[in-house]
Amino acid sequence: MIHVVSQGETVAQIAARYGVSEARLRYDNQIEDVLQLVVGQALLVLIPEQIHQVSEGETLEAIAAAYGTTVRQIVQNNPFLTEEGQLYAGESLVIRYQREEGEAPGPAPFLGGYAYPFVEPYVIDQSLPYLTGMYLFSYGFTENGELVLPADPTYLLDRAGQLGAGTVLVLTPLTEEGVFNSALVSSLVNDREIQEVLADNLLREMEEEGYGALDVDFEFVEPADRDAYVEFVDFLRGRMNAAGYTVSVALAPKYSDEQGGVLYGGIDYRGLGEAADSVLVMAYEWGYTYGTPMAVAPLNQVRRVMDYAVSRIDPAKICLGIPNYGYDWPLPYVRGTTQARVVGNVEAVELAADTGSEIRFDEAAQSPYFSYREGGTEHVVWFEDVRSMTARFRLIAEYGLRGAGFWNLMKPFRACWLLWNQMFGGGEQGGEGEWE
Repeated sequence: MIHVVSQGETVAQIAARYGVSEARLRYDNQIEDVLQLVVGQALLVLIPEQIHQVSEGETLEAIAAAYGTTVRQIVQNNPFLTEEGQLYAGESLVIRYQREEGEAPGPAPFLGGYAYPFVEPYVIDQSLPYLTGMYLFSYGFTENGELVLPADPTYLLDRAGQLGAGTVLVLTPLTEEGVFNSALVSSLVNDREIQEVLADNLLREMEEEGYGALDVDFEFVEPADRDAYVEFVDFLRGRMNAAGYTVSVALAPKYSDEQGGVLYGGIDYRGLGEAADSVLVMAYEWGYTYGTPMAVAPLNQVRRVMDYAVSRIDPAKICLGIPNYGYDWPLPYVRGTTQARVVGNVEAVELAADTGSEIRFDEAAQSPYFSYREGGTEHVVWFEDVRSMTARFRLIAEYGLRGAGFWNLMKPFRACWLLWNQMFGGGEQGGEGEWE
C-alpha cells in the first residue's frame, strides 16, 4: 500500500492504522526523524503475512528451506540483513507480505542498474539483493581499441556476487573529462580491425573479472555513422554470443524515425534492436541540469517514447530506463544560465521537511514536486517517490517489456527496491550469493 501523509499525522499513527511495525515503517522509508513527516509525502506500507522469529544457531539456508523459499527472497524482504551480516536470536524476519486479493507475483522482470566503482557500500547494498544485473560504469577505449579501465572495480564486483546480482561491463566513449566523444565512436565503427582488437580486449577483461554481459552506451553518434553503428553492434554481439555473453545497447528516448539532433540522428531503433540481444531505452532527462524545471521522466512523455519503441523493437528485448534522482532548480529559470543541482529522492523529502514545504503530485507526469525559499531565492524540486515508481513499473507489464534499468544506483532509495520486490515477487534471476 502507499500512504500519503496528511497534516498532523505521525509515524506511530500510520503504523497503528495499518497494524505494522513502526520501526519497520521508518526503516523501509528511510525516515530518520519521526517528527519530520511531510504533508504529501508518499510512504510504502508493507503488511507482513508470515513472520519467523530467529532461534539461536539458525541459518538463513535452514529458514529458507523450512518455508520453501530462497535465501535471496528472505534478504529481499528483510534488507537490514545486508547490514547485520549475521542472524540474531529473537529478531523477526518477514517470510512473505500480504497481497491484495487476486494479486499474485508474476515472472520477475529483469532489473538492472548502473553504478560507478566509487559508490558508497551502504548505498549499493540497498539495491544489489534485488538486481538481476549491476552495470559497472564504465570502461572506455582508445583509438587503437585498447580498454581504458575505470577505478578499481574489485569491491563492487565482489559485493555483487555476494548479494546475488550478475555483473555487466559498460562500454562508453567517454573522455577523461566525462564527455562523450563522437569522433572516437566514428573511428571505431568504421574500422573493423580496431573493432577486432577491442572485442579481444573486452573478452579478456570479462573473463578475468567474471562479467556476465556487455552493455554498449554510445551517445551523440553522428547521423553519418548510423548504419555503421548498427553493423558494429551486430559484429560485437556475434563475438560475445560465441563466448557465452550477451550484448545490450542504451538508446536515447526517440519519438519517431525522423527525429534528428545530436542525441537522436545516429540512433536506429529498428536496426539496433535487431543487432543487440536487448536494449535499454533511456526514458529520462526531460527535466535536466540546464533545462526547464519539470519532471525528470514525465509519464506522458515516457509513453510517447515507449509507443514508438515497441513499434520498432520486440518489447521482450526492451528495458525501460528509470531515473533514481531529481533536480532542484533556483527560480526564475533563465535559459543558458540557470543550473539545477541533482538531489536524491530521500534527500528531496528531507529537504521538504527542513523547509516546511508541502509535497504535491502532478497527475499527468505522475511525479512529485515541491517549492521552497532559501536566502531570498525561490526553488522548485522535482523527484521520484513510490507513487511515480509504481506508475513506471506498471508500464513494464502493460507493454510486455523485458524489465527495467535504473540510472543510477548512486543515491539511496530503499522503498523503491522493496516496492519492486512486492510488485514482481522478487528478482529470482540472480544467484543466491555467498550468505553464511
